Amino acid sequence: MKKHLLLTAFMLINLLARAQQVKAIRINAWYDTTAISELYDRVPIGLQYTYSDNSTRQTTGLLQGNLRWNKIQVSSSNGQVQNGILSFNRQQLAQQHYRITLTVTSEGNPPLEATITLPHLTGMRFNHYADSIKRDIRYYINVEGKFSSGRVLPLDTAQLLFKTSAGQVLGQDLLIERNDTVKTVTIDAWYKPNPDMFIHSVVPVKQMPDPDLPPPPGRPAPRGRRQ
Repeated sequence: MKKHLLLTAFMLINLLARAQQVKAIRINAWYDTTAISELYDRVPIGLQYTYSDNSTRQTTGLLQGNLRWNKIQVSSSNGQVQNGILSFNRQQLAQQHYRITLTVTSEGNPPLEATITLPHLTGMRFNHYADSIKRDIRYYINVEGKFSSGRVLPLDTAQLLFKTSAGQVLGQDLLIERNDTVKTVTIDAWYKPNPDMFIHSVVPVKQMPDPDLPPPPGRPAPRGRRQ
């Protein structure tokens, strides 16, 4: 019995000594590529510890590990992390070249840093639904963004600023009044987080009225063709 107790104590001492020697030496971070962080300012993330004995441990959530988020402290160079969700400021993200540094601290381990590089806009283009603008009918200004992730996604007024040479911009619609005689409209679009990204397009305004619409006030109706 005494021999058995001594063996158990010896094994416990070895386990405790090993636990004290094994330290976290590196941490890696990933973000959820399906969360469309190109448009939304929050994204699930996951962390993986690598220890001095080459073992690893992952956080719960995205990486489906067993390391709970309430057991670690995470500070971010942009925004904050709560229960595995990183919320960030997109304007600041552009200034930081789309890199966010995470500093992670857990009990018994020194602070470690990991970097996440999020996808960013590389170009924009207009994708007009119609060849011309009709008066008195809202014309949707369709803009698509090309991202470093390879995705092409629609952009809206959350990301864009518009300016036109004529008419009235209503949200993301352009309205040319019925009595406006303008023949073309120049449409400019800026990307809010990076105003250096800018595109413009010239769109013609339809001159002839549709057959089912009466002519504008003061303009005679078109005559039919003589037989």
